[in-house]
Amino acid sequence: MGPDCGTAIINGVPLGFANVVNRGTIGIVAAAGTGLQEVSCLISEAGAGISQAIGTGGRDVQQKVGGIMFLAALHALAADAATRVILLVAKPPDRQVLRRIERAAKAIRKPVITLFIGAPRTGTGPATLEEAALQAVALAQGRHPHEAGQQLAARDAEVRRIARREAGRRMKGQRFVRGLFSGGTFCAEAQVIFAGMLADVYSNAPLGRTKQIPDPLVSQKHTVIDLGEDEFTIGRPHPMIDYTLRNRRIAQEVADPATAVVLLDVVLGYGAHPDPAAELAGVIQQAARRVSVVCSVTGTDRDPQDRSRVVAALRKAGALVMPSNAAACELAGRIVEFSRRK
Repeated sequence: MGPDCGTAIINGVPLGFANVVNRGTIGIVAAAGTGLQEVSCLISEAGAGISQAIGTGGRDVQQKVGGIMFLAALHALAADAATRVILLVAKPPDRQVLRRIERAAKAIRKPVITLFIGAPRTGTGPATLEEAALQAVALAQGRHPHEAGQQLAARDAEVRRIARREAGRRMKGQRFVRGLFSGGTFCAEAQVIFAGMLADVYSNAPLGRTKQIPDPLVSQKHTVIDLGEDEFTIGRPHPMIDYTLRNRRIAQEVADPATAVVLLDVVLGYGAHPDPAAELAGVIQQAARRVSVVCSVTGTDRDPQDRSRVVAALRKAGALVMPSNAAACELAGRIVEFSRRK
């Protein structure tokens, strides 16, 4: 396992931050920890399963490391008789490393789906972690991957309906999204989704057209913060374990009269907080009186925290809980978009 790796599922055994998912025929290589968790859980929830989920750590696909573990894992899955479909996930790799991975993937005879967040899309490749997971499921079940797009189109219509309702509840002047993420992959995916929806997006981990925020402790305009970055984790537990810092930041964002939406990820599984609903319910209940609180919950009902229980508790507190990070980000962006038209 490569540098900074915190997630894997090997022969059905979760390692580090990982979830209880179905066994199956889809093999995953991911240079993105919460990205691996998201796609493995979405695959499992869709009725398919995982042969192996090999995390490499995000730094593995940087120029200095050269994708050593990523390529080794890809070749291992190509040779694995239990793996019929391969799914590759990463935050933006170095360009030379990306070319090496693409060459290796083309030489494999099994279907390979790739999602390199922030990299240019090729052909009918997926745009989000959710779409990548659904395409992999379709292939594993003998269906055409374009069916994933049809599923998402139906879901998007519901997102727009909820967004119009929430936009009608926002006051004049409430116009910004404030995303507070425990998963760096989710923060990156939010930026990709917002690139086509919102102007003036800032982050402490900027990607593409997103601007570097001068002070990660103070949001400006649309802001998406990766609370797992070093400036937040040196000397304190990871935000998937300790919610103290994020809860304080939620209250800070709600106090800003320009905030329209607080956007959150909630990640379950081994290694994560044993009862995130208890940590978040009170602060969400307070926040939902003034802003739209939108979140996704990454996990399964077999995780120690029980995803269904967590979702029910967060909804009771007033959160709009979406089935994926991509759906949550789209909803957050649409609420702001429709609010501007009032």
